[in-house]
Amino acid sequence: MRELLNQLCTLNGVSGDEEHVRDFILDEIRSYADTVRVDVLGNLIVTKKGKASAPSHLMLCAHMDEVGIIVTHITDEGYLKFDFVGGVDRRVVIGKSVSLGDNHTMGVIGIKAYHLVSRDEEKKIPKTSTFYIDIGADSREEAEEKVTLGTYGTFVTECETMGDGLFKAKAIDDRLGCAIMMELLKEELPMDVTFAFTAQEEVGTRGAFAAAFSVKPEIALVLETTTAADLPAVPDQQKVCKVGNGPVISYMDGSTIYNRPLYERLRTIAERETIPWQTKEYLSGGNDSRAIQRTRDGVRVCVISAPIRYLHAPASVGSWSDFEYCLSLTRFFIADVAESLEEMRDKHGNF
Repeated sequence: MRELLNQLCTLNGVSGDEEHVRDFILDEIRSYADTVRVDVLGNLIVTKKGKASAPSHLMLCAHMDEVGIIVTHITDEGYLKFDFVGGVDRRVVIGKSVSLGDNHTMGVIGIKAYHLVSRDEEKKIPKTSTFYIDIGADSREEAEEKVTLGTYGTFVTECETMGDGLFKAKAIDDRLGCAIMMELLKEELPMDVTFAFTAQEEVGTRGAFAAAFSVKPEIALVLETTTAADLPAVPDQQKVCKVGNGPVISYMDGSTIYNRPLYERLRTIAERETIPWQTKEYLSGGNDSRAIQRTRDGVRVCVISAPIRYLHAPASVGSWSDFEYCLSLTRFFIADVAESLEEMRDKHGNF
């Protein structure tokens, strides 16, 4: 899975512009899938038959998009003004390199020179309106030869293994979930599974709503990443989870209360299979679960997340061991559901 994740994180796919990521995934999994379709929002919906027939029963979900920028104005001097797509941490983008458009025009995010900053400004996080992108153009006309309004941009970050089994890259959120689903699609599955590679998660979980509405799953497992906040400056009570301590199984986050029986089932599976796991000790974040859960007459949702440092920044850091454990736990979960399709339902239809 390592080489696959490297390839996925290198691809550019800001929300609403996931085409390159989707095409790569499609090329890799087409021969393993039974059906493939792309919907109006750009979701890639893939089905794979397993040993047990269970149409539309279980859906796995991971989003293809990443946070980034979009060009909104070109100045007379040839600088680009822009807005962020998704929740980007403004504190860490100054001086970062970006790649713009399909022609990969290189630029650097700039701001007023530090020696001109007032003491009052020094204490505040700069507003997006104060940033610009320098692409080396001397005029509006020169800049327009390379970039137009509405051009997407992504951060330029080299994928690297660092420290004791850690991985640094952009877009680990959520190319990791995509990589896990791609690996599972290549395997023989114990039951029919639908895989939803969703679009536009970072701007409001839009793709997931459409995907779940059409798939109509009974159970949805979202494969994600989550902020760890396991840093020295963070008080213990605000540390969400810890990189290297295994997958995060959540009972609740900033946007979803997860199905309790499914949460307990994931915990039981992890302990039975000696997979290290943790849960959130500080509730934050959200993912496609919030949209899937509210589709039609409701969907039972659960989530497996990998703890990640520096989410929504030009570079994020996670643990290879956590990634592999997320894959293993997902594999065991599918097998567990396949073994108990009927037994899982009680008299109220709950699991």
